[in-house]
Amino acid sequence: MTSFALSVLLALASAVCYAAGAILQEHVAATTPRFPSAPLRRGSWWAAVTLNGTGAVLHVIALAYGPLSVVQPLGALTIVFALPMAALFVRRRVGAAGWRGAVLATAGLAGLLSLTGSSHAQALADRERIVVTVVTVCVIAVLAGAARWVAVPGVRSVLLAAAAGTAFGISSVFTKNVAVEWNWGALGDALPSLAMIGLLASSGVLLSQASYRGAGLASPLATATVVNPVVAAVVGIAALGEHFRFGAPGALLALVAALIASTGLVMLTVHGAEAEARRTAKAGAADAAERERVERTEAAEVAGELEESERLDTAGATGSVGTAETADTAGKGGAVRAIGAAGASDVPLRIARQIPRRSPAARDEPPVLPDCGEAMLQPHG
Repeated sequence: MTSFALSVLLALASAVCYAAGAILQEHVAATTPRFPSAPLRRGSWWAAVTLNGTGAVLHVIALAYGPLSVVQPLGALTIVFALPMAALFVRRRVGAAGWRGAVLATAGLAGLLSLTGSSHAQALADRERIVVTVVTVCVIAVLAGAARWVAVPGVRSVLLAAAAGTAFGISSVFTKNVAVEWNWGALGDALPSLAMIGLLASSGVLLSQASYRGAGLASPLATATVVNPVVAAVVGIAALGEHFRFGAPGALLALVAALIASTGLVMLTVHGAEAEARRTAKAGAADAAERERVERTEAAEVAGELEESERLDTAGATGSVGTAETADTAGKGGAVRAIGAAGASDVPLRIARQIPRRSPAARDEPPVLPDCGEAMLQPHG
């Protein structure tokens, strides 16, 4: 296998590692509570960091075996690899608009990188390192601060991804600077650059992790993938002697490629915002349906409790009436039994005053009934 073919394979493997790491980061962002240290407790997040580190190592080795004009554009395939991998492994579908934006961003970035050349290896001077460090910190702080005040998730994600891409791009600049000036006898001179590499790489990982929350995969990944080499190319052209190939026509083509990449990023941002709005509306509808179901269940339970209470009250009233009727019947039965007992007594009865008899002449007249109390039965002792 030739060195060129090996560099291509290594660059493709690097893009696959970056894509897998981005998918895991987006999955962690979608399933982790909103506090800063939450991703650090997830094994999948550390797996994403390992994949990103592996991708960076493979990319550096690919640059050692092949030309920059080939290896750098192949790194832009991270977006193209990430979308089908996300659809396959985590069921993260991307519509036609997302695919168009990803293709435009990748094509523009590949064209921009293929037009960037380098005359010779050159390192930053001490003063230039200080200026680059100060400007980088200010740019990252402005982008991250602006993201905190933006309410639209898609725009906030793009700002954080741009900050992450800036951190990664300047980290690459310092990595190249260390590689050019490396001297085993003067390791102390490389310590400031190594410290900046560690700080920028760590900041880039955290910022990229934050950019995936609430925005999906395509938009933040495309933004970071485009901003990273563009920032490195700008520093390379301004301070490291790099230039656009083919002179003025090359610079014009690079501008067109940058516009194409920017159009792709805008399409991805709009697509991500619309997809997030649809997911939010769907989640809101599901929550409303769940609340309505819970309210209906609670209302049914309350109605059941009221019906049971009424049934118990009715049963209690019926029992009271039955008890009263039973008591009344028992009392009447006792009175009848008492009268029966009295009638069954052997004591003879006598009439207190004898009832007068009617004469035969008065039989045709209507009878005269005695006044109440005239006939009284008394026991005769």
